[in-house]
Amino acid sequence: MRSDGVDRLSCILVSEMTDLTPAQAAAAKPEAGKRERLTNAAVQLLHERGIERTTLADIAALAGVPPGNVYYYFKSKDDVVAAVIDAHAAQIRATLASIETRHRSPKSRLKAFVRELAARSETVAEHGCPLGSLCWELDKRVTPSSFTVGELMRLPIEWAEAQFKSMGRRDARDLALDLIAAYEGSALLANTMGDPNLLAGAARRIGNWIDAL
Repeated sequence: MRSDGVDRLSCILVSEMTDLTPAQAAAAKPEAGKRERLTNAAVQLLHERGIERTTLADIAALAGVPPGNVYYYFKSKDDVVAAVIDAHAAQIRATLASIETRHRSPKSRLKAFVRELAARSETVAEHGCPLGSLCWELDKRVTPSSFTVGELMRLPIEWAEAQFKSMGRRDARDLALDLIAAYEGSALLANTMGDPNLLAGAARRIGNWIDAL
């Protein structure tokens, strides 16, 4: 943690570089956690409304940040989308790491992963799968995107493939693709029909399928 003396020196240096007084520089200094709040708000709004219907002002309002401050962190909506993709990737990695820690066998890990997906059935039924929706929308944007959004799908697919390989399955890649495809297809149906039970039921069947392998 930085000392008060270092903070005061920082404000003085900023004031010399920007013609602000030290007091003004201190007031202009970004609050800790503000970028994280903006990113979390963007993750939520892009899932609920989509990219095109979400504005930087909407994100600022949900994050409780003055609209003008958003540009300190994100120069454009593309910067926001990139941050959202990074946040999703970090969450996927954290979830998979947690499953690895809590479960010893590959079969129990796969079933735990399916339970994690099923736990979001209400939200998915209302707004769709966060990852699937984001991938679809980026692919359909008028302006071509350079985002590596496919990484969001590759992370769980490659993880699942590793689990199936640990079970001795020579068709591990195909099984991993089947697992993710089954979930994403069920998520689409649950969202289209507005019925979370469709996804919950699919999760049970996927779990039974894993048990039978």
